[in-house]
Amino acid sequence: MKAEQTKEVGARDVSVTNADAKDQKQSKEVPVGKREKDVRPPEKEPKKPRSSLLWIGGVAFTFGIALLGYWLAKIPGFDQIGLLACAIILAVVYRQLFGYPESIRSGITFSSKRLLRLAIILYGLKLNIDTVLHEGLGLLMRDAAVIVFAIFLTVWLAKKLKADPNISLLLGVGTGVCGAAAIAAVAPIVKSKDEDTAIGVGIIALVGTVFAIVYTILRPILPLSVLEYGVWSGISLHEIAHVALATEPGGEEALAIGLLAKLGRVFLLVPLCFIFMYWMRRKREGQQNTETKVEFPWFLIGFIFMSLFGSYVLGRYIPFSEGAQIGISNITTWCLTAAMVGLGLNVNLRDLRSKAFKPLMAMLITSICLSVLAYFIV
Repeated sequence: MKAEQTKEVGARDVSVTNADAKDQKQSKEVPVGKREKDVRPPEKEPKKPRSSLLWIGGVAFTFGIALLGYWLAKIPGFDQIGLLACAIILAVVYRQLFGYPESIRSGITFSSKRLLRLAIILYGLKLNIDTVLHEGLGLLMRDAAVIVFAIFLTVWLAKKLKADPNISLLLGVGTGVCGAAAIAAVAPIVKSKDEDTAIGVGIIALVGTVFAIVYTILRPILPLSVLEYGVWSGISLHEIAHVALATEPGGEEALAIGLLAKLGRVFLLVPLCFIFMYWMRRKREGQQNTETKVEFPWFLIGFIFMSLFGSYVLGRYIPFSEGAQIGISNITTWCLTAAMVGLGLNVNLRDLRSKAFKPLMAMLITSICLSVLAYFIV
């Protein structure tokens, strides 16, 4: 009897052992992750905001700061430095108080990169190539001399002062060509940091405004005719807005010839950019690190196309009212301002004092020398 019970117990033990072995075999065949999922339902991940909404928020943020800059530029005192400078000031102040808004970086980057290129393309409509070639060839030669002088002197002074070479180069280009627009066009070619570009634009806007005001004060004192004063302003001041500010008190003739001289410098921006492209490629070839490539500035092709289109098509074959021209000009200004906000948000004031002071000194000396040189070649 005891033997039979022992047999039964042994059989049960064997069956249990076989069942365990079978379960272990099945557990080997079924992936662990799958079994866990069968046992526990997967936890739902928290919903993240859609990237498209964040992108829209970033772009809207730059335009919002640009709008505040527009209102700030209406205040007496700030109206002398212009919309771009006011927008950059607000962007820099925001960065220092609240930090960089990382969550909407994609939209801000879009403004500082893509909208900047769009603004430069639309800027081409302001350049009348026909007028420059037929009426301003003499001015064009002086414009070329001014650009070469400004860039080389600024870079040379920067080396002597041990200033930041990249910011100094941008300031030399802005001083010699057409201010913020020239800096914005050259910056991606020379691989400038957004922070350096913003610093350059801010300095050029501020210093150019001061020089334009000084010109208006000196105008009644200097022994220059109306046309000579217009040419002097056009080939030496930084921005088109600065030329307009300085020459407007001299009357319509001074304003017209001043803007014509300035347009010649804008015209030379295109060949200058291609020169910088060639220089950067030669520079990269001489370095062992060839990871960074010089991208072709396709926006310059758009700039050239818009210049040709505005000079020879619009108004001749396609009706183009003054209201439409003002509207496109406003779009250009707002795109450029939003782009400047995006650049300004990259500025860290802790580095500003060490990086900007010496390039500012180099640019001030260059601007003074340029004004003297332009005075004697008028």
